[in-house]
Amino acid sequence: MRWLAFGTYDVHRHPRVAVLIDGLREAGDDVVEVNDPLPLDTAGRVQMLKQPWRLPVLAWQLGRCWSRLVAGSRRARKDGEVDAVLVGYLGHFDVRLARFLFRKTPIVLDHLVSAAGTATDRGLAGSGGAKQKLLRWIDRKALNSADVVVVDTPEHLAALPTDAHDKAVVTPVGATRAWFAAQTADRADSEPLQVVFVGLFTPLHGTAYLGDALALLADEPGIHVTMVGKGQDHADCRARAAANPNVEWIDWVAGPDLPAFVASHDVSLGIFGTTAKAQNVVPTKVYQGAAAGCAVVTSDTPPQREMVGEAAIYVPAGDAEALADALRKLAADRAALKTAKTTARQHAEEHFYPARVVAALRDRVNTPVPTRG
Repeated sequence: MRWLAFGTYDVHRHPRVAVLIDGLREAGDDVVEVNDPLPLDTAGRVQMLKQPWRLPVLAWQLGRCWSRLVAGSRRARKDGEVDAVLVGYLGHFDVRLARFLFRKTPIVLDHLVSAAGTATDRGLAGSGGAKQKLLRWIDRKALNSADVVVVDTPEHLAALPTDAHDKAVVTPVGATRAWFAAQTADRADSEPLQVVFVGLFTPLHGTAYLGDALALLADEPGIHVTMVGKGQDHADCRARAAANPNVEWIDWVAGPDLPAFVASHDVSLGIFGTTAKAQNVVPTKVYQGAAAGCAVVTSDTPPQREMVGEAAIYVPAGDAEALADALRKLAADRAALKTAKTTARQHAEEHFYPARVVAALRDRVNTPVPTRG
């Protein structure tokens, strides 16, 4: 097949589409990218709900990107017929442009998270009201524009409107080849346990509980934790963890450097939040940490159990004591740590490698899909 990966997606902020592209190419398909990243991250887009007067800025930026996408699409079509169009994550608007440009071509939407769900999780829109109605309308229009909808968990499939279930396919987020190429470091048992967290400090991540767990580990010199990233709960997390001198805070690590950086640690932390969204997602960092061969510690939620399986060590969501205890055990039992790292890596290779991730998607698209006249 010849695919067109299309949209304003940013693989550095949201690597999910990069995994799909890697997988399609590994499976033998031709993938042409027509991509112009929108210079606005998820937080910036959602923040506009609080400052609606900034919406014209979004429209202007989107319009500039779209003009280049239209030109790129024309060039791609001159080089050969397109069999399917893959619209990358955060493509709620892009998918409608794709539908307009490719009226008779199957359109695949990577619908990782709904706009309404993201805004609710970040406390910027309640369950009702005009803002939530607008976001649900945006979600609905995006889904209606797609022939195939890709979600990452059965829970997200269940959350789709009923009439979208038949065109949905569940695929794990997985990790790009760069994460599998990274290798965790071998350290002497006498060295501190190296733990890393990478994230944007949103309620989904549960960094308040993580901060409390770090405080509980203040007297544990054998556990060193590196916290990477910033976001709305960063200051609170840092204040809660202030008693621990063995915590290092880093603003960010560049995308190309991140796999090797994470792989230089023993343990990669997932999410620990108790929000509704936190109960229904499997974060990218969990797949990436396992692919890099780290021991992964994350919250015990149904989708993570189902999609990640034995690749992780689970603790109750929102339980700082349990999280601190899990890290103590790994620091004290290096044989158990080695087993956890090996198990995570093997499971990732069997289930999260790009070519395996896209298998169900390729089967779904290769099944005749009704196109629009």
